[in-house]
Amino acid sequence: MDRRRFIVNSAAALTSLTAVEGAETSSPSAPAQPGRPVRISSVAFKPGLPLDQIAGLVDEQGAQGADLIALPETCRGQNDQTPEPLDGPTISTLTRLAAKHNTYIVCGLDRLDGPRRLNTAVLIDRRGHIAAAYDKIYPFTPELSQHPPIQPGQAVQVFSTDFGRVGLAICFDVNWAPLWERLSDHGAELVVWPSAYSAGRSLQARAIDFNYYIVSSTWVPDCLAFDIDGEQLLHNHANRTNSNVTRLTLDLDRCLFHQDFNLPHKLAKLLDEHPNDVEREKWLPMEGWFILKAKRPGVSARALARQYGLEERRPYLNRSRCDLDKARGWQFS
Repeated sequence: MDRRRFIVNSAAALTSLTAVEGAETSSPSAPAQPGRPVRISSVAFKPGLPLDQIAGLVDEQGAQGADLIALPETCRGQNDQTPEPLDGPTISTLTRLAAKHNTYIVCGLDRLDGPRRLNTAVLIDRRGHIAAAYDKIYPFTPELSQHPPIQPGQAVQVFSTDFGRVGLAICFDVNWAPLWERLSDHGAELVVWPSAYSAGRSLQARAIDFNYYIVSSTWVPDCLAFDIDGEQLLHNHANRTNSNVTRLTLDLDRCLFHQDFNLPHKLAKLLDEHPNDVEREKWLPMEGWFILKAKRPGVSARALARQYGLEERRPYLNRSRCDLDKARGWQFS
């Protein structure tokens, strides 16, 4: 797909971090936490796990109070017997569990859509409704030789949830930066990445460049999680028999800034006037970056930063790009 068509077809659906390996998450009735926390369970396993066992893992994590449960790419496998429609047994089972536990679920599916076959990540909402279906834009070359072949998806999408904006990408997608840039442009705060493999530094590079959280669920089975500055938060691998279950809590209100035009006066004024509300959690001198976070419930570090005129790194770079393109007469736009 050429870049212009890629951008035209990309659409946004308008519809301190805690990461404890194997620990219990807080219940829905737990005391309020600072920021905008979301409890995530990555449930990873090799393809071919029976549906009743997948359902059992999801049921368990739903009962722990997860806000979002992520399953791997084409979690039932990808062969001549695995394609099924959205109203097939896999999604039907998971929609019931999402409604039962009031949770979101991301499920990788070998999907049939009429005559088309797609590698899809399905987002199910807390009511058990299908909120979105993202089709893998960059299938792995052997997928094109399946019978029928996997068709490439056409649109980058970011979806609104009750805790923030979630983007989806799948496996081989990690190798194409423009896709991940579009996720950023559409306001993704968290990207869920179902995959067959771990990707490691390739995945980390996307978090570094575009400053959103990334959480994976893979066939390996493992889970990688990256912070908004690209720091690796955890890597859990096969921590159960034939599966990996990782639970973590991410604060989607944390926000990353470049020092340009924000230091010293704007940041100093914010911290001086709101010492009990917000703090500079990280300072990265070589990058010239810093991260702000809320210190108490009911406060948004991001909202306060905007009130004081601070501009986050990604909007700053986008604005700079527009200014430079304008200076060039838009010849690179």
